[in-house]
Amino acid sequence: MDVFIITGASKGIGLELSRQLRAKGNKVIGVARTVPADVEDFVSADLAQTAGLVELMDALIDENREAATSFTLVNNAGMVDPIGMIGSVSAKEMTTAMAVNLTAPMILSNAFIAKLKNFTGPKRIVNISSGAGRNAYEGWGTYCTTKAGLDHFSRVVALEQANAEYPVAIVSIAPGIIDTGMQETIRASQEEAFPLLERFIDYKEQGLLSSAEQTAEKLILFMEHEDFKVVGPIMDIHNY
Repeated sequence: MDVFIITGASKGIGLELSRQLRAKGNKVIGVARTVPADVEDFVSADLAQTAGLVELMDALIDENREAATSFTLVNNAGMVDPIGMIGSVSAKEMTTAMAVNLTAPMILSNAFIAKLKNFTGPKRIVNISSGAGRNAYEGWGTYCTTKAGLDHFSRVVALEQANAEYPVAIVSIAPGIIDTGMQETIRASQEEAFPLLERFIDYKEQGLLSSAEQTAEKLILFMEHEDFKVVGPIMDIHNY
């Protein structure tokens, strides 16, 4: 049984990944603050509250280790707020975004690797990154920084796991611009806070946004068919 642990699984890409992977017969455990209706194997957790994340990961692995043939952690949860020029944003919102976008994935990955050190089956970590981690955008100081940190964390883990007896494969993948609630948040911002606002409004009006369903399909194909060690720790779905 292939086991997938997916954060941010209540909406957007995370919800679609969960649905499609379950339809293929996989065991999928969703993690998010809110539990979607009619969804099995779901854990309610606020990733901004990082204190209990090690215990959460340990419990999820213990519950499924006996039946599992592989484990995959998908660090999908993320938030684009606070949007605004540095010097004008809320310190509290910055702290929350840092926790959700970067600290939580690092802690969960660390616990995942530690708990499965002697597990001999396939083990993978998929970090959902962003082009914002590879390019600087005014108004996205926190978001760009957290995604860049997630990319670099993935590079470090890939280097370390190359020498592990039973290595964990890892990739940080940018999924493109997707029609999700995050895009709604972006379009609801003010131009003085985010100078690229009109560009993102145009993406929506011109039908240039990918659907969460399409993106999940591509991500699953990638996970099913690509060797993470060959493609390397940094990937863009458009190059697949």
